Amino acid sequence: MKPILTLFFTILLCTIIQAQNTNTAPDDSIYTVVEQAPLYPGGVEALMKYLAENIQYPDLARQENIQGTVYVSFVVEKNGEVSNVKILRGIGGGCDEEAMRVVRNMSDWTPGYQNGEAVRVQFNLPLRFILTGPSFKLFKKKNKK
Repeated sequence: MKPILTLFFTILLCTIIQAQNTNTAPDDSIYTVVEQAPLYPGGVEALMKYLAENIQYPDLARQENIQGTVYVSFVVEKNGEVSNVKILRGIGGGCDEEAMRVVRNMSDWTPGYQNGEAVRVQFNLPLRFILTGPSFKLFKKKNKK
């Protein structure tokens, strides 16, 4: 059975909820909400394509039938680099390490802006690891009736 990695993610923090004042914040503050969110080169579709092409389902996770969502947190720096990559919640089996590897290797982003200045912005990215195969496809067909 050949496993297929299905990615499902939602990038939070793309709307203005509450602006932070950069005049009172230290230069190295990490924002969670900004006026203009950082953007992956090419947008969300390009990010999805990058993740789909680069994430390898770990052998241990496949052998142990480990599936689920790995929540990765990272900071997009003022220059667009990705830093401070951490697992907020993992599932083990090598999936956590694989999620971190792929996020660390992402291209530089367009930075986020607050009050016209580039700022550091934290992102939380859920990456869903799912094993699928012939039995999964049959199950889906039965449920479509």
